[in-house]
Amino acid sequence: MPHELDPLRELALRHATGFRTDTAIPQLSIMVSPQPTEPAVGLYRPMLCLVLQGAKEATIGGQVLRYDESCYFVASLDLPASGRVVEASPERPYICLAFAIDPDHLAELLPNVPLQTEPQAPAFAVSPVTGELVEAWLRLLKLLDSPTDIPVLAPLREREILYRLLQGPQGSTLRQIVRRDSRLSQLRRAIAWIKEHFHEPIRVETLASLAGMSPATFHRQFKAATAMSPLQFQKNLRLQEARRLIVATQDAARTAFAVGYESPSQFSREYARLFGLPPARDAARMRGTRADEAAAIG
Repeated sequence: MPHELDPLRELALRHATGFRTDTAIPQLSIMVSPQPTEPAVGLYRPMLCLVLQGAKEATIGGQVLRYDESCYFVASLDLPASGRVVEASPERPYICLAFAIDPDHLAELLPNVPLQTEPQAPAFAVSPVTGELVEAWLRLLKLLDSPTDIPVLAPLREREILYRLLQGPQGSTLRQIVRRDSRLSQLRRAIAWIKEHFHEPIRVETLASLAGMSPATFHRQFKAATAMSPLQFQKNLRLQEARRLIVATQDAARTAFAVGYESPSQFSREYARLFGLPPARDAARMRGTRADEAAAIG
């Protein structure tokens, strides 16, 4: 499989302009790093990632997933996560393609894909890459050399990639994104509420009602899908927003209250546990580095 990726590597490197390049193809980004990176925290959106060279690790909840040239990574929900490039060098930089998954485009394909049993699986996974998927990616990336073709042909290439995903081992999980009565769709409603109200106290009973589940079932299903509890999910979102605010304002105490903490000391402890440094020192590091780029999915 590595040699089959050579044309994709050449195209990606030719069109990459930095660590992350948002291309002329909607939803497609190219990631390139000449060296391993420190762990960095971010919010992973529903996304497909195909590594062309090197390797990366993503930590979601308590689970660590490694993806390299032999596999692809898919996230089916918005997920707080930590990511770091673990294999890269100037001679062989880390190269990855990341494509945002549009649920509406997935829905259009469902009538053409055989129904599969819905597993009680996490909303993220790594699967072996196939020749059919690589060929579909190559047809998409070749459009970067003919930008006038992108508006007409890119949607067709996207459909082919999504079709291959739906046929693969993660097809059943992806199908749940668009089925209104599915487990993941129910959880998405609760996650949307947490994202909008992350600074407020939350009750599992409220979230369970939004998801149409009993509290016990909701808690179990939420943790199975995201590898974290609803409160851990909320805390991660709070701290990510706090990091953004502290870099801008340099005021840790005010930031702690703004994101919902009642105790600045508790905020500092949990912040350091997630980001590796207390708020003020981490903000200084962030202003002087590009560490946050490593958190980008891909």
